[in-house]
Amino acid sequence: MPSLVSRGRGRRTINEINMVPFIDVMLVLLIIFMVTAPLITPSVIDLPSVGKASKQPDQVIQIILDKDESIEIKLNDKTSRLPLKELASTVKSAQEGATNSAVIISADKNIKYEAVVKVMDTLQRAGVARVGLSVQLAN
Repeated sequence: MPSLVSRGRGRRTINEINMVPFIDVMLVLLIIFMVTAPLITPSVIDLPSVGKASKQPDQVIQIILDKDESIEIKLNDKTSRLPLKELASTVKSAQEGATNSAVIISADKNIKYEAVVKVMDTLQRAGVARVGLSVQLAN
Protein backbone atom coordinates (compact mmCIF):
# COMPACT_ATOMS: atom_id res chain seq x y z
CA MET A 1 0.00 0.00 0.00
CA PRO A 2 1.49 3.34 -0.99
CA SER A 3 2.40 5.60 1.86
CA LEU A 4 0.44 8.73 2.42
CA VAL A 5 1.83 12.20 2.91
CA SER A 6 -0.10 14.77 4.83
CA ARG A 7 0.16 18.29 3.54
CA GLY A 8 -2.12 21.01 4.37
CA ARG A 9 -5.64 20.17 3.17
CA GLY A 10 -5.60 16.56 2.10
CA ARG A 11 -3.61 13.41 1.71
CA ARG A 12 -1.82 12.43 -1.48
CA THR A 13 -0.20 9.11 -2.39
CA ILE A 14 3.48 8.85 -3.37
CA ASN A 15 3.83 7.25 -6.80
CA GLU A 16 7.49 6.31 -6.59
CA ILE A 17 9.07 2.85 -6.76
CA ASN A 18 11.38 1.91 -3.95
CA MET A 19 14.66 0.96 -5.71
CA VAL A 20 16.50 -0.38 -2.67
CA PRO A 21 15.16 -3.99 -2.87
CA PHE A 22 15.84 -4.05 -6.61
CA ILE A 23 19.44 -2.94 -6.08
CA ASP A 24 19.90 -5.50 -3.30
CA VAL A 25 18.75 -8.33 -5.56
CA MET A 26 21.02 -7.15 -8.41
CA LEU A 27 24.05 -6.99 -6.11
CA VAL A 28 23.37 -10.51 -4.80
CA LEU A 29 23.09 -11.83 -8.38
CA LEU A 30 26.30 -10.03 -9.34
CA ILE A 31 28.16 -11.66 -6.46
CA ILE A 32 26.78 -15.10 -7.39
CA PHE A 33 27.92 -14.69 -11.01
CA MET A 34 31.34 -13.41 -9.95
CA VAL A 35 31.86 -16.42 -7.69
CA THR A 36 30.60 -19.07 -10.14
CA ALA A 37 32.22 -17.71 -13.35
CA PRO A 38 35.77 -18.92 -12.56
CA LEU A 39 34.43 -22.36 -11.63
CA ILE A 40 32.95 -22.99 -15.08
CA THR A 41 35.46 -24.85 -17.23
CA PRO A 42 35.72 -23.62 -20.82
CA SER A 43 35.00 -26.16 -23.52
CA VAL A 44 38.04 -27.71 -25.10
CA ILE A 45 38.07 -28.68 -28.76
CA ASP A 46 40.12 -31.72 -29.60
CA LEU A 47 41.70 -30.89 -32.95
CA PRO A 48 43.25 -33.59 -35.12
CA SER A 49 46.99 -33.68 -35.37
CA VAL A 50 48.90 -33.78 -38.61
CA GLY A 51 51.34 -36.58 -39.14
CA LYS A 52 53.66 -37.50 -41.95
CA ALA A 53 52.64 -40.16 -44.40
CA SER A 54 54.77 -43.27 -44.49
CA LYS A 55 55.01 -43.05 -48.26
CA GLN A 56 55.03 -39.94 -50.41
CA PRO A 57 52.50 -39.90 -53.26
CA ASP A 58 53.71 -40.95 -56.69
CA GLN A 59 51.85 -38.13 -58.38
CA VAL A 60 50.62 -34.77 -57.05
CA ILE A 61 47.76 -33.02 -58.83
CA GLN A 62 47.50 -29.38 -57.76
CA ILE A 63 44.28 -27.41 -58.19
CA ILE A 64 44.78 -23.65 -57.97
CA LEU A 65 41.90 -21.25 -57.23
CA ASP A 66 42.67 -17.63 -58.12
CA LYS A 67 41.11 -14.47 -56.70
CA ASP A 68 38.53 -14.43 -59.50
CA GLU A 69 37.54 -18.05 -58.64
CA SER A 70 39.04 -19.40 -61.85
CA ILE A 71 40.37 -22.95 -61.63
CA GLU A 72 43.76 -24.09 -62.88
CA ILE A 73 45.10 -27.62 -62.70
CA LYS A 74 48.83 -28.26 -62.46
CA LEU A 75 50.02 -31.72 -63.44
CA ASN A 76 53.64 -32.62 -64.29
CA ASP A 77 54.63 -28.91 -64.41
CA LYS A 78 51.90 -28.21 -66.98
CA THR A 79 49.21 -25.72 -66.01
CA SER A 80 45.85 -25.54 -67.75
CA ARG A 81 42.74 -23.53 -66.99
CA LEU A 82 39.40 -25.32 -66.97
CA PRO A 83 35.81 -24.87 -65.72
CA LEU A 84 34.43 -26.57 -62.61
CA LYS A 85 32.32 -28.97 -64.69
CA GLU A 86 35.40 -30.52 -66.32
CA LEU A 87 37.49 -30.66 -63.14
CA ALA A 88 36.35 -34.05 -61.85
CA SER A 89 36.76 -35.85 -65.17
CA THR A 90 40.21 -34.30 -65.71
CA VAL A 91 41.41 -35.31 -62.24
CA LYS A 92 39.99 -38.85 -62.58
CA SER A 93 41.70 -39.35 -65.95
CA ALA A 94 44.99 -38.03 -64.52
CA GLN A 95 44.74 -40.44 -61.57
CA GLU A 96 44.18 -43.52 -63.73
CA GLY A 97 47.88 -44.11 -64.44
CA ALA A 98 49.17 -43.67 -60.89
CA THR A 99 48.19 -45.93 -58.03
CA ASN A 100 49.23 -43.51 -55.30
CA SER A 101 48.25 -39.96 -56.30
CA ALA A 102 47.17 -37.00 -54.19
CA VAL A 103 45.10 -33.93 -55.03
CA ILE A 104 46.05 -30.66 -53.36
CA ILE A 105 43.83 -27.58 -53.48
CA SER A 106 45.68 -24.25 -53.28
CA ALA A 107 43.37 -21.27 -52.90
CA ASP A 108 44.03 -17.56 -52.57
CA LYS A 109 43.43 -16.40 -48.99
CA ASN A 110 41.00 -13.71 -50.18
CA ILE A 111 38.73 -16.16 -52.02
CA LYS A 112 35.34 -17.10 -50.58
CA TYR A 113 35.30 -20.31 -48.58
CA GLU A 114 32.28 -21.39 -50.61
CA ALA A 115 34.40 -21.71 -53.78
CA VAL A 116 36.84 -24.07 -52.06
CA VAL A 117 33.99 -26.17 -50.70
CA LYS A 118 32.45 -26.41 -54.19
CA VAL A 119 35.71 -27.77 -55.59
CA MET A 120 36.06 -30.26 -52.73
CA ASP A 121 32.44 -31.35 -53.14
CA THR A 122 32.89 -31.84 -56.90
CA LEU A 123 35.95 -34.02 -56.31
CA GLN A 124 34.28 -36.00 -53.54
CA ARG A 125 31.19 -36.73 -55.66
CA ALA A 126 33.47 -37.98 -58.44
CA GLY A 127 35.12 -40.40 -56.02
CA VAL A 128 38.54 -38.76 -55.94
CA ALA A 129 40.58 -40.01 -52.98
CA ARG A 130 43.27 -38.17 -51.00
CA VAL A 131 42.17 -34.56 -51.35
CA GLY A 132 44.05 -32.06 -49.20
CA LEU A 133 44.39 -28.33 -48.69
CA SER A 134 47.62 -26.43 -49.16
CA VAL A 135 48.41 -24.04 -46.31
CA GLN A 136 51.17 -21.62 -45.52
CA LEU A 137 52.74 -22.22 -42.12
CA ALA A 138 53.19 -19.22 -39.85
CA ASN A 139 56.72 -18.53 -38.67
